[in-house]
Amino acid sequence: MSDHHTYKKVELVGSSTIGVDDAIKNAIAEAAKSIEHMEWFEVTETRGHIQDGKVMHFQVTLRVGFRISNS
Repeated sequence: MSDHHTYKKVELVGSSTIGVDDAIKNAIAEAAKSIEHMEWFEVTETRGHIQDGKVMHFQVTLRVGFRISNS
């Protein structure tokens, strides 16, 4: 094991009809199916869809950092 870690970041877009928190959790859950060693995220953008004067859909862009294996 090394005395340092190296990370990579990917950008994800999560969506939900429930809320921003749910959109983040959806994106992380899907990414966890194929990305190992995820350690942090940062929200970079929040959007939504409005229909008939009501918020109908939330969309959140986030960056997820994960540790490269064996680093």
